Amino acid sequence: MIKLLEVPLAQDLRGFTECLWQQRVPHRVVEQDAVQQLWVSSQVDAEQVMRLYQLWREGADLSALQAPRSGGGTVFNLAALRQGWLSLLLIVASVLVSLLVGFGDNMEWMRRFALVDFQVRGDSVFYAGLVETLSAGQLWRLFTPALMHFSLPHILFNLLWVWVAGRGIEYLHGRWALLGLVLFSALVSNLAQFWVSGPMFGGMSGVVFALLGYSWLWDKRAGRPAIGLPPALMGLMLLWLVLGFAGVLEYVGVGAIANTAHLAGLAAGLIWALLRSLIAAKRKD
Repeated sequence: MIKLLEVPLAQDLRGFTECLWQQRVPHRVVEQDAVQQLWVSSQVDAEQVMRLYQLWREGADLSALQAPRSGGGTVFNLAALRQGWLSLLLIVASVLVSLLVGFGDNMEWMRRFALVDFQVRGDSVFYAGLVETLSAGQLWRLFTPALMHFSLPHILFNLLWVWVAGRGIEYLHGRWALLGLVLFSALVSNLAQFWVSGPMFGGMSGVVFALLGYSWLWDKRAGRPAIGLPPALMGLMLLWLVLGFAGVLEYVGVGAIANTAHLAGLAAGLIWALLRSLIAAKRKD
């Protein structure tokens, strides 16, 4: 972050910071000695923020400004695009790995990205133990199953939400927050699904459920800056989980669903949001 301005403690910045929250501009006010400092994300156009500050100081009505959608619809949208490189990297990595595994047809490449190595003999799958795999230093396997996708609708659905929800989190909360959430949810959902079904699974769905769950709970607890995804998404996610565990989705031809990964990913996202909101509240105190 960069220090944008420094004003006396007597000056009330609450009106201006509320405007910044409305515009979803990542910022922080720090009190130091006899002054308060306004810090903003280095990805934000500082000149435009300063112009906004001058308008506010002059008494201009800033309530007419429209809040962006998912970190992107205002004069700051170019900065949002520049800051979305981690979300874009996740999308590119998923596309490349999915092509390498041939959307599930290339078993040799699947063996390299699955949670553990496996062999298919007839109708049976034989796979290595998790402890032995990790002891051999193959730690990447804890995360790479999330990059494998087995159909075009599968990858399009997942990566659409990675771009929408992931980019919003990256822009508003920072790429470290997004990276931590992605790694944590991929780890939890991959291990949970492996425990239930073995290594023959893949997809970013567990991470997507984590992104959506994180966004919902963060906004539900009035976290700032708000991510702003529709609250009804939580209802749709829960409905999808119910239909998946009931076998309805597979029955209607959607295909095999990694239901455990979805549930574990959702739980991981909720836990991550709760921890971050508690940390944010403690910093305010």
